[in-house]
Amino acid sequence: MTDLARSFGALILALAAPLAQADYYRWEMVELPVASGAACGNGTPYRFFVNRTPASNNLVMVFEGGGACWDQNACLGVGPLSASNPDGIPPDYMHSLSSTAALGLVTPFSSRNDPFQTVQTQSWNIVYLPYCTGDVHSGSKVSVYNDANPATPRVQHHQGQANIRGAAQWLRSSLGQPEKLMLTGFSAGGVGSTVTYDLVRQALQPTGAASLLADSGPLMMAPRTGSPAQYPSVLMHNTIRSAWGLDDTGGLINQYAGTLPGFDAENLGSVTGALASKYPTDRFGYMVFQADATFSAFSYEKFYDDIKNAPNELARRRALFSRWEPDVANWTQAMSSFSNVAFHVPYFRNFNSSHCLTIVDFSGTGVEDAGVASVGSFVDATLDRGPVMRNTEIDRRHDLTQELSPAIRLVKLLLNWLP
Repeated sequence: MTDLARSFGALILALAAPLAQADYYRWEMVELPVASGAACGNGTPYRFFVNRTPASNNLVMVFEGGGACWDQNACLGVGPLSASNPDGIPPDYMHSLSSTAALGLVTPFSSRNDPFQTVQTQSWNIVYLPYCTGDVHSGSKVSVYNDANPATPRVQHHQGQANIRGAAQWLRSSLGQPEKLMLTGFSAGGVGSTVTYDLVRQALQPTGAASLLADSGPLMMAPRTGSPAQYPSVLMHNTIRSAWGLDDTGGLINQYAGTLPGFDAENLGSVTGALASKYPTDRFGYMVFQADATFSAFSYEKFYDDIKNAPNELARRRALFSRWEPDVANWTQAMSSFSNVAFHVPYFRNFNSSHCLTIVDFSGTGVEDAGVASVGSFVDATLDRGPVMRNTEIDRRHDLTQELSPAIRLVKLLLNWLP
């Protein structure tokens, strides 16, 4: 072997050593210590997952979705809209197709080499934050629920805030300050990425641009003493404030009242505008379908008798949307006051009850009467500091005829086969 060959071989080994040491391009499991206060709903350790690259100092954090709970059965995972992962997060969570993460393929933001959809954050460091607390990643209370079976109460660790805070602190100490930072999440993760944005940003202190893309987890405007007729989400908001300890010492509402100028502690929906005011150079993008039959059910079904006791599915949906549509209208109107806040509100996608625009891929998410083919251009505009897009579907016929991708059609077919 020549000296040149030896030198070249040594160089390759030197370059490869840190790659192997850091275990790049693979999911690394991080288990937060008990001392951090982090825990899943059943009290088991909270685990999250990091997929690193040596080619970028940018960071995307994906908040998982999956229901919520403030009663015993829902916290046990029983019934529709119940909390996901009631038994905790196993170490192999990112290597299982049966988990919500589905090998990271649940959303293009959590898949490094996604076969269905390309997004620019796939070349960044990726963090996946599973959801196992039933509190949209925001609670700080241990609650005991015995309404379904008093003999065997459920002790629920609503420790979502501690989980996210602990993950952010670990990331700062292990990866340092990112250059670009993006928080995103779907469903409950859309709420979680919004309400913990301030604490994550403060912990990581990115040196460049910071952005939020919250999918189908809207924090509706709902003053605490407001009328349910005018603010339909108020009953749910007031319920979770107590159940998840949001107003308690150390709770998010209590904290933000002192650290987030413009936040109204009597109105959870005000966090959207308060974030935009505190971080005027950041970009905030929010997405939801007008015909979302899942988040609307989560928001209203347990609180309104005409929904709970509807004689058929058509009547139930009419009752849901009679509240959802004005809630969405109030929400988008409030966001329009802030120059760095964008929203994308198509009408319908024939998949997953029109819930979530960024799961699997972006097909069927366009607002055609605004000239927007899919939510992809909205994502890029938010990340690249393009136009602040405010797209709301007016001509609903367009959404009803949009073609779904083969990937989504395959997922629909597989779901139909499941027992």
